[in-house]
Amino acid sequence: MKLFAGLGNPGAKYAGHRHNIGFMALDRIAQDHGFGPWKRKFQGQISEGRLGSQKIVLLKPATFMNRSGQSVGEAMRFYKLDSTDVTVFHDEIDLAPGKLRCKAGGGHAGHNGLRSIHEHLGPHYDRVRMGVGHPGHKDRVPGYVLHDFAKADQEWLDDMLRGISDGIAHLADGDTGRFLNAVSLRLAPPRSSTSQPKPKAAPQEKPKAAPPAPEDARSPMQKLLDKFK
Repeated sequence: MKLFAGLGNPGAKYAGHRHNIGFMALDRIAQDHGFGPWKRKFQGQISEGRLGSQKIVLLKPATFMNRSGQSVGEAMRFYKLDSTDVTVFHDEIDLAPGKLRCKAGGGHAGHNGLRSIHEHLGPHYDRVRMGVGHPGHKDRVPGYVLHDFAKADQEWLDDMLRGISDGIAHLADGDTGRFLNAVSLRLAPPRSSTSQPKPKAAPQEKPKAAPPAPEDARSPMQKLLDKFK
């Protein structure tokens, strides 16, 4: 059994924020893989289902981001799981938009949701780091992540969420490589081998030089007489 926790803030006004990309990932998984309805539990919302041979519990904490660990820790203890059975899906400002990485253990890098989970679980849990980009200065980070994705982000965001859903059964089985490959196929699909390169334009021929005029064999006297004819 595995616990997949997506991080975000509860409520409609936060739904489109960059900080809520973890909630978005879990919603896509639940929708595409026939999980049960969301219900209130563990200070959040859960949805249960199966991915391959694994039973999976999806959890969206309703404690707000900086107290996410309360909800995740409660669910982990209820199901008698180890922290290594927990995977957290979260926004990552240190990755460019549309980039995704997996990580096992490690620090929280100042992310408030991860900091809270560290307090309740320790550092030994898995993460799916979903790149949202950096605003350029650390003072702008709170306003940046607590703001809706731009319209220009919608295409890559949809591809990322679909890719996560495509490969999530591999992640549940512990095959991170195949999971990442499924995401990559959505974000950067290979070019079709049947597409033909554009034909090169044929070089234009230089215009041929006009043939030289025939040599005038008349004598000077004849030329003068011909002039007055």
